Amino acid sequence: MDVSTTLLLVLAAVAAIVLTHRVAERTGLPAPALLTLIGIAYAVLPGPNVELDPHLVLTLLIPPLLYSAALDSSLLAIRDNLRTVVSLSVLLVVATALLVGAGFALFVTGATLAAGVALGAAIAPPDPVAALAVGRRVGLPPRLLTLIQGEGLLNDATALTLLTVAVSAATGEGFSTWSAAAQFVVAAAGGVLVGFLIAYAVRWTRRWSQDPLILNVVSLATPFVAYLVGEELHVSGVLAVVIAGLAVGHDSPRSVSGASRLQVNAVWRLVSFLLEGLVFLLIGQQLPTVVRGLHEYDTSTIVVAASISVGVALLLRPAWLVVTQLLPRPLHTRLGGGAHETLSAREVLVLSWAGTRGVITLAAIYTLPRSTDSGAPFPDRNLLIFCAFLVVLVTLVGQGVTFAPLVRMLGLRANAVDQARLRNEARSAAARAGLARLEELEEREHGAGEDGAIATLRAQLEHRLARYQQRLDALEDADEQIPANSAYEAAVRLHLAVIEAEREELLRMRETGQLPDASLRVLERELDHREVLLPPRR
Repeated sequence: MDVSTTLLLVLAAVAAIVLTHRVAERTGLPAPALLTLIGIAYAVLPGPNVELDPHLVLTLLIPPLLYSAALDSSLLAIRDNLRTVVSLSVLLVVATALLVGAGFALFVTGATLAAGVALGAAIAPPDPVAALAVGRRVGLPPRLLTLIQGEGLLNDATALTLLTVAVSAATGEGFSTWSAAAQFVVAAAGGVLVGFLIAYAVRWTRRWSQDPLILNVVSLATPFVAYLVGEELHVSGVLAVVIAGLAVGHDSPRSVSGASRLQVNAVWRLVSFLLEGLVFLLIGQQLPTVVRGLHEYDTSTIVVAASISVGVALLLRPAWLVVTQLLPRPLHTRLGGGAHETLSAREVLVLSWAGTRGVITLAAIYTLPRSTDSGAPFPDRNLLIFCAFLVVLVTLVGQGVTFAPLVRMLGLRANAVDQARLRNEARSAAARAGLARLEELEEREHGAGEDGAIATLRAQLEHRLARYQQRLDALEDADEQIPANSAYEAAVRLHLAVIEAEREELLRMRETGQLPDASLRVLERELDHREVLLPPRR
């Protein structure tokens, strides 16, 4: 394709992403599923199409998507739930790969165990983008969001390492259980070490400069540096990206200024929005390529292989979650260890249905070599690619579309009152810390001009503290619904009206030549900061 055609495709993709998200907001349907269907519809039309390049996806798309998700995650929450996260992101991935491999070896004519394990490793890791988007919108409890997010961040490294081992066995390099285990441990440990080293380098850069533009550049480069360093050292580059993101995100409140943090967060929201949309469009467009490779297989072989792949992907996950809840207490996989109760039946059902697969599955399966070391074609490569695509399609569209109705039917929601109470208690504690610091500053030697500033700040903090206490008192007797506060809602409306009037006056002054554009932008930014502190307009 020439440059003009490529640009038109990119612009059309961006338009499709924007319109789809608008439709998703109005209908409640998940945007990833809708974008995948749009990609399929485009793929069957005449005209240029985009085929997935697995190495391009693994190098240019997966690192920033994983890094953005890791920045938005909680290192402490994942640590508290580490045993459950490891159960889902490591043990379940291995179990899925082995079960698919055994099924192919036993029931698919001519298939080998190694090729089946390679497919199982590719379809094992869920892509939590769709489930998280819906889960946040319907208000899933925080610990379930943590499990879905933690699993999605860590399972890719397990799957890709296992895929490498299976491909080595399938191409004739041989297989050793101990060698495979050692390779996994080295890849994981090395990925963790590289991730923390990259995070330390980012922290040093933040000390060197707090310029928002420089920090944006550093932030955008970090996932690619982490991935490339990890791959160059033959450890898990994917895990290095995730660990770097978790560590950098955890350190940000201490090491980044407010202006830099606002800019970096805004940039990553935009990057994730566009890349996630492009990824799901790309998934849908692979349909013609996948179908073309099936001509060499008879219908019964395709049906058996597809049934094994989809069946294991859909059924093993709930079975695994149920079994881990029934283990003896000393071995029980608990949420965060002894501090939390085990998963309820409703939570198990929701987590079972949150296993949507995505682009990492297709990128992984497309990395299968076309031939073995002997020069023979890789066993059943086209069939494996079809099975992986089918699993992605069934889970992404089927589970993605039905996830929100399932959550609503089960009534599994976060307690909004508890969350509001916790945040207002934290606001009160922060205000009291500010008052204590003012007391310390007042006792020190200071200029006469500071007395008025200290008095003003104290009055503002005391007013905020009283407002937070009023909110806490209103939440005291509430159950699950936050009580309406007509005075607060009226104050928000008045604030927005005042800001709008100020903005209109500044624009009038600009139009009449009384205020230059440079000054307007400075004053407009001040109004924007005031407005962003208020709840969004309905």
